[in-house]
Amino acid sequence: MNISTKTLVVTFFSVLFGLVQAQTKAPPTPVALINQLIIPNTESVKIEQLASGLKSPWSLAFVGKDEILISEKHGGMRLWKNGALSKQFIEGGPPSPLQISDSGILDIALDPDFNSNRLIYISFVEGEKTANHTAIWKARLVDNQLVEGRVIFRSKPDKAEPKHPGGRMLFLPDKSLLLTIGDGFNYKAAAQDLGSHLGKTLRLDKEGRAAAENPFVKTPKALPEIWTYGHRNAQGLTRDITTGEIWLHEHGPRGGDEVNLLVAGANYGWPLLTHGVDYDGSIISERAFAPGMQRASFIWVPSIAPSGLAVYRGEIFPDWNGKLLVGALAAKSINRLRKGKDSDLLIEEERLIGNLKKRIRDVRVGPDGLIYVLTDSADGELLRLRPN
Repeated sequence: MNISTKTLVVTFFSVLFGLVQAQTKAPPTPVALINQLIIPNTESVKIEQLASGLKSPWSLAFVGKDEILISEKHGGMRLWKNGALSKQFIEGGPPSPLQISDSGILDIALDPDFNSNRLIYISFVEGEKTANHTAIWKARLVDNQLVEGRVIFRSKPDKAEPKHPGGRMLFLPDKSLLLTIGDGFNYKAAAQDLGSHLGKTLRLDKEGRAAAENPFVKTPKALPEIWTYGHRNAQGLTRDITTGEIWLHEHGPRGGDEVNLLVAGANYGWPLLTHGVDYDGSIISERAFAPGMQRASFIWVPSIAPSGLAVYRGEIFPDWNGKLLVGALAAKSINRLRKGKDSDLLIEEERLIGNLKKRIRDVRVGPDGLIYVLTDSADGELLRLRPN
């Protein structure tokens, strides 16, 4: 199947370093999207459908040889094993998840010692429509059951919207766990408030407590779990196993989706900085860059609604090594990004499998070096990409 387009993005960040205040109510000039060239690309991949009938699948994890555990946002936990999707749901799961709108059962993270202890971590939204939060449930996977389950972390404060929960998780080499928390949709200012988990990435230990040496543990009134702040709704999180870089992407408002290279303690600007406007067209901020805040490594205007993120390292697709793979819900593609000479800037974009016309929810690199993908719908699919 042909890749539909290839976008070369020429970055001119120096244009914005002067920070000229807009004299009209036009949105800020998008950094990294000044000058775009759309170039045809003839590369192709083979797409295999491994399963269908998934109810709004959100995340997948490789739990054994030819075994994939799948979370359904508005369903339960499913197991794909030996080439087929089990008809039975995994027994057990997060207690009473709020399963409306953006909320539900979200990400899956395997314990760093999963092969010996079989422990998994599931993020989900807990509470009611008008009072809810993102939580982590920890359990042991035994055959077709999740046992010994308990909630180990609850974000605070509660929000009165079932939207923007974040929920992506990532274990680091020191066995600490990163968790993204969205801004709660109508709580933009909370992303800059160190007394709130909203609009942050958190770093926890395996029991859900603040990890040692977090950057704000000695900051008065700051929550000790916070690792980075100034995010809107991050639903892509991954680590490059070769460079150690930690990448995150987040939904912008109308325009301004971002990829960011994470640095502990850094402020990523939302809502003081943005490349987009509000859904009604009103200006959120006229600034896209400011001293003391991290610039985005890549942005999209218009939005692609990113979800799912991986860095490819493997031998099956040698030309893809070191490139980021971004799932896109609105663009209905996998967007492959290449870094430039500056390690925090991404300068080239290629859009894959766009002619499938399916919303992409999650993207993972399998232990076999192939690419595994979840599509987002009431009849979601598990797909596998291999060279054609």
